[in-house]
This record gives sequence, structure tokens and C-alpha cells, in this order.
Amino acid sequence: MSHQLKLNIGQQVHRAVPCSSSRPPAPDLLPLYQLNGTEPGSEISAEPEKQEPTDLSRMRSAVVFYILYVLSLVLGLACVVCVCVWNSHWYGGFAWSGSPLQFNWHPVLMVTGLVVLYGFGAVVYRIPLTWAQNKLTWKLLHAALMLLALVLSIVGLRAVFEVHDAEKIPKLYSLHSWVGITATTFFAIQWVMGLAGFLLPWSPMWLRKLLKPIHVLFGGSIITLSIIASISGINEKLIFSLGKAGGPQYKELPPEAIFGNSLGVLIVAFGLVIFMILSNPKWQRPDSISGEMTYSPLIQDDNE
Repeated sequence: MSHQLKLNIGQQVHRAVPCSSSRPPAPDLLPLYQLNGTEPGSEISAEPEKQEPTDLSRMRSAVVFYILYVLSLVLGLACVVCVCVWNSHWYGGFAWSGSPLQFNWHPVLMVTGLVVLYGFGAVVYRIPLTWAQNKLTWKLLHAALMLLALVLSIVGLRAVFEVHDAEKIPKLYSLHSWVGITATTFFAIQWVMGLAGFLLPWSPMWLRKLLKPIHVLFGGSIITLSIIASISGINEKLIFSLGKAGGPQYKELPPEAIFGNSLGVLIVAFGLVIFMILSNPKWQRPDSISGEMTYSPLIQDDNE
């Protein structure tokens, strides 16, 4: 009886346990290529790709930015100094009396305001070290620089208009004047739209999103028109002034012509550097979300 009971139990155990051939392979029996994530004959290495360290990439980007930024400051200052020297050395200085000396304020104020200060105001948002600071502070600085540039431009236009009225010279007849007045008009519209859309605290978010691409487009257009107006104005002044009273003509390249042409080259170089800064998406100030700044500074400490 006991022998029959043992036999029945053995048969039941044999039926309950599946044969080893139907068992899935144990994890420790998996092929080596399944463990390292590659298949036989595959040319893809299991080693992780070697990527350039993020900190090094950010450091390089920061160095390039600050080189261009310092270069823009130097070129902008050089433009202002050269236009002042040009009008004081070759045209007798400055006055506000309706005389030709008042006209000399026109190129100085237009280059200083419509080109240099405008360029400085355009890139002030791009300085990476300011991204962690209150955005309103830099927004106010941006608006203040642009307002100062606009005021100088308007005063520069008034200077030339009053001289033309005093000497009975027609106004706004040259291509230079058309481009210049267009740039100044766009600038005034741009500043008002920026004030209404981005600086006033009650401006709705949908209005800011709507105006942002327009603001960017107008900004690039204004500095382009400003540079065109400046170099065409320099050229026009040299053509009208040189060769009078038996003096050397423009085509003979006297010292004033070389100096004026060099000033035009400086203005173009300044504009190119500003465009290089503005066109790089890595240097755009990150937007704020829910009142908090979400940014990734170009230089980070390892302990953060």
C-alpha cells in the first residue's frame, strides 16, 4: 500500500513540473550580446559616445560673446570720436545759431543716437551675466538707452532742418534724407510699441506674444536703415564739400576723404558685430515663466 502511494505521488509531481526543455532561459544564461545591448555583426559600439563637456561648450560661447561685446563697445566709441573729430577739425566745430556750424551737430547726433546707442541698447539683453538678475531692471535700461538714442536722433534732425530753413535749402530731397527719416520714424513707432507692449505691467500676454516678432523685425530693420543713412550721408557730405574753392576733389582722396571713408567703414563694422550678437540664438535672454526666470547661464560653478 505504501509502495503504491509513493508511486502515485511521484507521478503527480512529474506531471506538475514541466520539463526543462520548455523552460525559458535563465537571466544568467542570456547571450553576451543581449547583455551589452549589441547584436552579433553589429558595427555599433556599446561604449557611450564621447561628447564635448557642456561646461566647456558654455565657456567657449561666453568667451566669444564677450569678445564681440567688447569689440562692439570699442567700435561704437571709435565711431563717436571719429565723427566728432571730422566735424570739428574740417568744418570748424559746433554751434546752435542756424549757421553751418549747427549742421555739424547733425552727423554727430545721428551717428551717436541712431547707430551707436541704438546698437548698445539692442544687445544689452544679451549679456549672459544679467540673465540671473531681475528682468525689469534690464528692461528699463533697454528702454532708457533707446529713448536717449531717439531723443538724440530727433535733435539731430532738428539741427539740419533749421539750417536748411535758414539757408533756403529744400528738405528731404535726397535718398540719404529719405532713408534717414524712415529710420527715425520706424524708431519712434518701435519705441512706443515697446513701451505699450513690454514695459507697462498691465499689457496682456497675448499682446506681448503678438508684438515680439514684430519688435525683432523692426529692430533689425531700423539699425540696417540707420547704417545705410549714415554711410550715404558721409558720402554725400564729402561729395558736396570737397573740390570747392579749388581744393582737392573727392576722387583725389585727400586726407578728409580718407578719414570720412574710414568712419563709414567703422560704422559698417560696428553694425556687423551687433548683427552677429543679435543673430546667435545661444545669446538670447530666456523668457520668464510664471514670474520665475528659467535660464541656463553660460558659465556655471561645479559646486552648483
